[in-house]
Amino acid sequence: MRSTKANIFLFVATVVDLFLFAFLISISSYLFGTGPRSLHGGPVMTLVYTFVVIACLAAPVAGVVLYRRGKTAVGMLIACLPVAGVAVVLMMPAAY
Repeated sequence: MRSTKANIFLFVATVVDLFLFAFLISISSYLFGTGPRSLHGGPVMTLVYTFVVIACLAAPVAGVVLYRRGKTAVGMLIACLPVAGVAVVLMMPAAY
């Protein structure tokens, strides 16, 4: 029997992942633009950015698929991986 708490957790994780996806898309011009305030991201930054954006879309889908196949804990863990990864990156000290 599927848990209501797991359904709510997967829903919240999916919404947060989609908000993170929208945020990453909205700041892409600051990372890769040509303006004076842009970071002028190089190839490594482009590769990491692409991986994170794809993970924000793929993680909730993989989480729901695993949940439906009976692997609730693994599905919940995978669904919240992008948010956990961003939290870890935000804890890193800035490289000045």
